[in-house]
Amino acid sequence: MSIIIVAALIFLVIGTVFYFVSVYNGLIIVSRNIDKAWANIDVLLKQRHDEIPKLISVCEGYMKYERETLEKITAARTSCIQAKSVGESSQAEGNLAQSLKTLFAVAENYPDLKANQNFTQLQGRVSYLESQIADRREFYNDSVNIYNIRINEIPDLFVARQLNMQPRELFKVAEEDKKDVDIKFDFPK
Repeated sequence: MSIIIVAALIFLVIGTVFYFVSVYNGLIIVSRNIDKAWANIDVLLKQRHDEIPKLISVCEGYMKYERETLEKITAARTSCIQAKSVGESSQAEGNLAQSLKTLFAVAENYPDLKANQNFTQLQGRVSYLESQIADRREFYNDSVNIYNIRINEIPDLFVARQLNMQPRELFKVAEEDKKDVDIKFDFPK
């Protein structure tokens, strides 16, 4: 009878250890997926940041009276590079995206610039990267959401607390990007 009790206790201990290891491994996988998703965003952001000086260089010759627009883009790019946290990066990237939208809108007033092949290629490349960044942000936020849910669900909650796992921050859209765009049509009277 005592052998059965000892065997049951050993089985219970081994089962508990395997369960803990299983939950731990699952949480680590989800956590590393967040890091991977952020690294993927970072790669695209780096590519976009590398394209911006080229875009500004092409625009400078045509947009002599738009110095402020170009300076805003340069300052926004610098803020993006210096961002330390997801929140700071989110805010800085929102400002950069807004500045680029302004640049592309102002470029409409310069037919020679719009006809410049380098400008159109860079504009297309930056627009493509923006689309890719948006897709990767969505994947990042999905990964963060799964992680945040797992560390708050029972029984994973107990393992997460033992490992001092904290919720991660979602990549949020800047308030400026949530505002409606004011579109005006000047129809002939």
